[in-house]
Amino acid sequence: MSSKTRIGPAILITAAFIGPGTVITASLAGTNFGYSLLWALLFSVIATIILQEMAARLGVITGQGLGENLRQTFQHPFSRGITTVLVIAAIVIGNSAYQGGNISGATLGLSAVFDAPRSTNKSTFNWWALVIGVIAFFIMWRGQYRIIERAMILLVGTMSLAFLITFVMTKPDLGELMSGLLIPQIPTGATLTVIALIGTTVVPYNLFLHADTVSQKWQHSDQLPQARKDLFISIPIGGLISIAILSTGAAAFFGQQITLNSVADLSPALQPLFGQWAKIFMALGLFAAGISSAITAPLAAAYALCGILGLPKQLAAIKFKVIWICILVIGVVIASTGFKPVTIIWFAQVANGILLPIICGYLLWIMNQPLLSTYRNNWWQNLCGIVILIITLILSTRSLMLAFGMI
Repeated sequence: MSSKTRIGPAILITAAFIGPGTVITASLAGTNFGYSLLWALLFSVIATIILQEMAARLGVITGQGLGENLRQTFQHPFSRGITTVLVIAAIVIGNSAYQGGNISGATLGLSAVFDAPRSTNKSTFNWWALVIGVIAFFIMWRGQYRIIERAMILLVGTMSLAFLITFVMTKPDLGELMSGLLIPQIPTGATLTVIALIGTTVVPYNLFLHADTVSQKWQHSDQLPQARKDLFISIPIGGLISIAILSTGAAAFFGQQITLNSVADLSPALQPLFGQWAKIFMALGLFAAGISSAITAPLAAAYALCGILGLPKQLAAIKFKVIWICILVIGVVIASTGFKPVTIIWFAQVANGILLPIICGYLLWIMNQPLLSTYRNNWWQNLCGIVILIITLILSTRSLMLAFGMI
């Protein structure tokens, strides 16, 4: 393989965490609190880079994904059983819930952008969900990683252009933007928004997805610098998109008594500033966000489950396809048949709350094992990982307490 740096597996990670949920969360953060929460996005991007670098290093050095390494590391039936249950319950079932949320967010936004009629009849079928599901199905069905990778590069590029152009057109205050990035503060009532901004970026299933896809593209330790360069290009792109979305909300809506209840409200609210261009930019951004999330979530679930159960992980393998098809179908059904999202969101919140610190702990433990030889974590990588673990544990505890109505 040429030593030339190319965008590769890390672009899937960017595509995974920049979904409709991120668009909603970042937009509302900017609308309600201005630029003051940009630091939370900056922290999230740094934390994502640190954890994903560990996952990438694990994939390159061992030639296996995180699920396989967990299976081989925990040989005792009890510890392996607990690990398997956690991965299946939280990653696979949790991904189904998030898949429904991603597609629902994308279809809601697209319906508003394209002026699709919205019926109050709960039995009305949402055809946008089916369209997104079908496109995602055909991209993944080919069973060729290069096709998926190129599709993600195209979609992330589309998102970048759409949201960055919107960002420039709103003419943000650069002084306030830099202050928000570098000076941490939590305005009154912003605690849950901070948790949401971090939670929408530091995604646990991305650790499985990254380790597996990296192990397929790079198999030798001398290729580790290529994997790192790929990471240091792709993840900051995602961070810039998130920052652009939040800053757009801050510049366009903060302090103007405009209420945004969902991403569907963004396009009409931006039209006084941009005219019909707002509709075009938001349509492109939301469509790309919806499709990319619809691809990466089922793919990550398939990698995680196949790895932990010892099943074939080739994209063309029937069992691999069956898993991601199930996740995709469940997501489309949730998004298209009018189910109330309350129970789904509750379960997804609980699953993510349980999974995130546990997977961080598993990753840190594995990254200090002899199987990595000289590529084990050094002291500062462990220190950074422990700090992230503690923060995610605090956030997860808060999420669980909210989910169970304790706060």
